[in-house]
Amino acid sequence: MQQRAKANEKIEFVWESEVVEAKGNEKGLLGSIMVKNIKTGDITEIECNGLFFAIGHEPASKFLGGQLDLDEDGYIKTVPGETTTSVEGVYACGDVQDKRWRQAITAAGSGCMAALQAEHFLSSHE
Repeated sequence: MQQRAKANEKIEFVWESEVVEAKGNEKGLLGSIMVKNIKTGDITEIECNGLFFAIGHEPASKFLGGQLDLDEDGYIKTVPGETTTSVEGVYACGDVQDKRWRQAITAAGSGCMAALQAEHFLSSHE
């Protein structure tokens, strides 16, 4: 997929940069983005009507500070087929616990699972 994207002249890769603002157009759709080069600090505006964020494959679990069980790669351990973690009443979903798929649609689905499990937990502790 990466090679196909690089070969597509309609796709522009912007390295060593971060999006600092997304701007809408007159139709209320994405029209451009403001991009900051992390090495130079320069900010440029790029016209676009689509954007893909690549966030890498390192789960953002450091903020937990050891409060939940993690695997050797930093993903939150959950009961297979559930979002239940090592701490009662705490549920994990999406990219931080889905080592295999790590995709938005999977994250949305497991987010729904976690919400339903949390709702069940809360209602059983009333």
